[in-house]
Amino acid sequence: MTEQFELEMSPLSQSITAGEKTIQVDIYRGDNGGWILEVIDESNSSLVWDDEFESDSAALDEVKRTIKADGFDSLIS
Repeated sequence: MTEQFELEMSPLSQSITAGEKTIQVDIYRGDNGGWILEVIDESNSSLVWDDEFESDSAALDEVKRTIKADGFDSLIS
């Protein structure tokens, strides 16, 4: 019998657009109880942070910090 895992998505998950480029920011609860941050670009490439976050808002803050520090294109492959 296969065990089913129900994904708990954060209501803070969202799309972010800069110019003509859009990324999907997915924040969901991991197996260890923390929040996982995943960014998916328009070509369906995924970037997942190694560490889990204590809150979904901390994960969203990390995306915003990354965009500010490294630019929007740093999240696009």
